[in-house]
Amino acid sequence: MKVAFLILIKLYWEIMPESKRRSCLFKETCSHYVYRTTVEDGFFEGVGALRQRIKKCRKGFKLYSSLSGFEIELADGSVIKEDEISPRLIEPIYREVHKISGLQQ
Repeated sequence: MKVAFLILIKLYWEIMPESKRRSCLFKETCSHYVYRTTVEDGFFEGVGALRQRIKKCRKGFKLYSSLSGFEIELADGSVIKEDEISPRLIEPIYREVHKISGLQQ
């Protein structure tokens, strides 16, 4: 079952172009996280990782800044720190901050 599950994930990567995939909130994309977990810990852990990411990585999140950097409160109420957040969410904010700080000097 583990091998079949890994093949399904690889097929997803081959068939679904990145431009058509839903954007992930995490730095390590959901499919890569599930693939890695399955390889390292087995089929049942991989399925558990998939269920966990489906609950977490969806609309309804809140991005905010804290003393330690950016954080996201996910739809399920859990919080991820900046080092786990996808750069596609944070980099535009940093560009705007640099633009504004450049204008103020």
